[in-house]
Amino acid sequence: MEQAFFDRNAVDVARSLIGAELLVGGVGGIIVETEAYMPDDAASHSFRGRTPRNAAMFGAPGSAYVYRSYGLHWCLNAVCLPGSAVLLRALEPTARVETMMARRGIHRLELLTAGPGRLCQALKVDFTHNERSLLEPPFELRWAPNDRAIVTGPRIGITRDADRPWRFGLAGSRFLSRRF
Repeated sequence: MEQAFFDRNAVDVARSLIGAELLVGGVGGIIVETEAYMPDDAASHSFRGRTPRNAAMFGAPGSAYVYRSYGLHWCLNAVCLPGSAVLLRALEPTARVETMMARRGIHRLELLTAGPGRLCQALKVDFTHNERSLLEPPFELRWAPNDRAIVTGPRIGITRDADRPWRFGLAGSRFLSRRF
């Protein structure tokens, strides 16, 4: 992938990332669920403008925006146009699955990376990855096939602008954080 892939509307990027492979230090899998967040979106961290917490959202397209959700779980986002990003919600684990299981302390494959917090724990992503390019090590992104079936629905886990159909998933995947 190239930076130009991310230098566009987050909704388009969120849909296009479904089926792509994401590895962090050789550990990871196939992206099966994403959500888009835009600057004019009340649910977006950038809605009220740039702050020290969300500064990464205004960084280079293709960089990581990593934040803590409710002070507990790390969440990984791909920065798109300024103030917009794609939350990576779930992966189908395919690479170094045993490493992810050890990091999470579970052996149930369907729950290993189903949800943004679980995904980050399994991939060992934390704030040290914030603002780093997703196109350079330790990250590795590989293109998605063009023939994948994608489902769309409202985003989850938010209260504002939750009805926007900006959640995307790989149709039929058993690794989603929640069914569509």
